[in-house]
Amino acid sequence: QVQLVESGGGLVQPGGSLRLSCSVSGGSMFSFSRMGWYRQAPGKQRELVGAGTNGGRTVYGDSVKGRATVSRDSAKNVLTLQMTSLKPEDTAVYYCRGVGVGDDNELWGQGTQVTVAS
Repeated sequence: QVQLVESGGGLVQPGGSLRLSCSVSGGSMFSFSRMGWYRQAPGKQRELVGAGTNGGRTVYGDSVKGRATVSRDSAKNVLTLQMTSLKPEDTAVYYCRGVGVGDDNELWGQGTQVTVAS
């Protein structure tokens, strides 16, 4: 059974940076036509951080443009999110999402908490 497993969350100071990893367990990144990162803050809807297709460009949410970079290592089956200049409003649970090739079924990871505070 394919699973997405996020790691790397925690407490970060304002102005700092983070690096989150999403490992594809039990399968390959190539089983997903699209992969990306989303986040959900308390009391708010889940929003796009950055997502893209295999070999295609990545689209970023307005709130993180210029501060976020999504990259993929197909050999290691890992999707990475790097963010800089973190703000308290970046505090959220960050989720990895994949959309299956051909069937458009989506798969979500369990999420990892990121808290930006001094």
